[in-house]
Amino acid sequence: MNMFKIDSEHFDGDVVVISPTKKFCDARGFFAIEFRKDNFRDLGLPNEFVQDNCSRSAAGVVRGLHFQLEPPMGKLMHVTSGCAYLVTVDLRPKSPTFLKWFGIEASAQNRIQVWAPADFARGYCALENHTDVHYKCTAYFNALGDNAIAWNDPDIGVKWPTKYPILSDRDKTAQSLKQYMMSQRYKGLI
Repeated sequence: MNMFKIDSEHFDGDVVVISPTKKFCDARGFFAIEFRKDNFRDLGLPNEFVQDNCSRSAAGVVRGLHFQLEPPMGKLMHVTSGCAYLVTVDLRPKSPTFLKWFGIEASAQNRIQVWAPADFARGYCALENHTDVHYKCTAYFNALGDNAIAWNDPDIGVKWPTKYPILSDRDKTAQSLKQYMMSQRYKGLI
């Protein structure tokens, strides 16, 4: 029996929302399987991950929009503590959904996961204090291939659930999509 189901597909199935089908609860709490290679393979989902990352954020923190193309890094994201609004943005210039975005509320309670391949930017807004977001990654982190686009880029138009986010210095100064597309980094990468 597969421990997961696909709840919804976006961007012609490239971005997928996944939820567990089983959660074992009792007076002590619960037990849930977060990943099973064979179950993901059976659903046609990526199942080769080489790095796990975790970030903790206070309510109102926005992280993103981040992506890595050298080497290409897809991410399977889920929330293990608190609640976050997870966002993906299609950065494929030849795609009919280029610059479209998708967002969904994920929490420790609903246990949903969002898969997005490498040519999508990702970000999130923490909706509660002590929100932990975990990422299973298909490539190793490479600082030289790491990219960021402004969280509030008007050409993308993400509707974030906060007007006054708490941002890192990196995200405060992230370039616009237009600036990125004019850069040498962009040429031939997407």
